[in-house]
Amino acid sequence: MVLAAETQFHVLAVDDSLIDRKLIEKLLKTSSFQVTAVDSVSKALEFLGLQEAEENNHHQGMEVNLIITDYSMPGMTGYDLLRKIKGSSSLKDIPVVIMSSENIPSRISRCLEEGAEDFLLKPVQLSDVSKLRPHLLGSRTLLEI
Repeated sequence: MVLAAETQFHVLAVDDSLIDRKLIEKLLKTSSFQVTAVDSVSKALEFLGLQEAEENNHHQGMEVNLIITDYSMPGMTGYDLLRKIKGSSSLKDIPVVIMSSENIPSRISRCLEEGAEDFLLKPVQLSDVSKLRPHLLGSRTLLEI
């Protein structure tokens, strides 16, 4: 368990709203996560290496342990990002959490059925962030050591 406490997990946060992005970034950093925040699905895909032909260039040398994304964004939605992640052989194991200010049960069900680990209602709070730890890629293996 000592290893898990010393490891800083990396979260990719995706939200087109500057205010929401800054809030989630602050909450994650308060909880000792390393955070990369981007404002669109296309920038998230670029960071993950899914925009380029070569998937080997992903993460820019950084492992991503969790992706947290807004659902409603211009262009591609958080649901589109979820489907691209789960459809990628190299990224499909990265847990994805969707956030939305709209409590639409059919949307929540669809995201969870497609492979989202959780669906958080905005505004996201510190108590929500603490629920993310069990979902982190790599945390289960570290805790079993």
